[in-house]
Amino acid sequence: MNLRQLLFISVLSLPMGGCSTVQDWFASDDEDLTAPVELERIDAKVAIKKQWSTKIGDGQGDGFYKITPILVDGIAYVASSDGVVAAVRVSDGDRVWLVKLERPLSGGVSFHNGSLYVGGADGSVLELSAADGRILWQATVSGEVLAPPAVSDDWVVVQTYDGKLLGFKTGADSPTWTVTSDVPVLTLRGTSVPLLLGTNAIAAFADGKVVAVDVNSGNVSWESRIGVPQGGSEIDRIVDIDGTMTQQGIELFVASYQGLVAAIDTRTGRKLWQQNVSSVAGTHVGFGNVYVADVDGTLSAFLRTGQGVRWQNIELGYRELSRPTPISSYVATVDFDGYLHLLSQVDGQIVGRAKVAGSAARADMIAANGRLIIFADNGQLLSYELEALD
Repeated sequence: MNLRQLLFISVLSLPMGGCSTVQDWFASDDEDLTAPVELERIDAKVAIKKQWSTKIGDGQGDGFYKITPILVDGIAYVASSDGVVAAVRVSDGDRVWLVKLERPLSGGVSFHNGSLYVGGADGSVLELSAADGRILWQATVSGEVLAPPAVSDDWVVVQTYDGKLLGFKTGADSPTWTVTSDVPVLTLRGTSVPLLLGTNAIAAFADGKVVAVDVNSGNVSWESRIGVPQGGSEIDRIVDIDGTMTQQGIELFVASYQGLVAAIDTRTGRKLWQQNVSSVAGTHVGFGNVYVADVDGTLSAFLRTGQGVRWQNIELGYRELSRPTPISSYVATVDFDGYLHLLSQVDGQIVGRAKVAGSAARADMIAANGRLIIFADNGQLLSYELEALD
């Protein structure tokens, strides 16, 4: 992963005399150690067929955001960093509606009860009508909102880049409660996506912890450490949890940078199992596996039972893989150069590949009805279908 792009330096936490040291962290001697591998020919067993594409604003813009679409009843709701929000019919790619908000966006999109929720780079939180994009409610928080809010009938839970988790009662102008996490000197650019499970809001932070907060009281129910800072430099001690967490039943699968992938009991925070990884893309589940893309390009399928590794693929070294997404009998990931790779969920063999976008695609893909919806960083929203080859 390109740390020059992902690192955020908390200037207030560093002495002015440290500036030359920060520059030394990126000395030219280290530049080629993580060069992406060249792709080799594969024996394709799957055809990747483009269905349609449309442009949605400037995509992720220049802020290295991860604004992710959501699919509801055949409509993909998508937002871009320059304030464009659109509803696109996935059957044919036609726009149902499109609005241009007068503010930059940095996080989204979530959906609840006919409303969309997005976060702004200016610290705003917005509720929009899913029918036409009208603003229905807004509030202001202390920092950028880099992930979709978690929403229920009673609560809107927002995570900010400055280490806060805030709980708003539906329609309220100010939060009922705020939980604050210590922000390390250096942190990666992003936050994970908060979840609402029962009476708990669950969020992951830059200090490597997953925290559950009782929404009714604002008190911490439990916390679980996934990343433990180690090493002599601030870069070595980065343990952010930025990727999407995956919940299945009472299990929550979480991965951190320079830390672990772990299964957590959502009732107590107890770790059920753990394995060493370094990931910023998040986890996914399929075929009894927990999928994780490491920053070194290794894509791993850990047994969901915690009994080890089913398979690992090391053919995509340092190609900055997106969150692995199961679809049919495959698992899909997009690299920094816009190539979509399909791997067998059974053994990890690469069975399909296509250049699908003109840029990387940091946003989580959507898999539905044999179709992959991809939101590229440059604003292309694309639909692809898969077809097994004879």
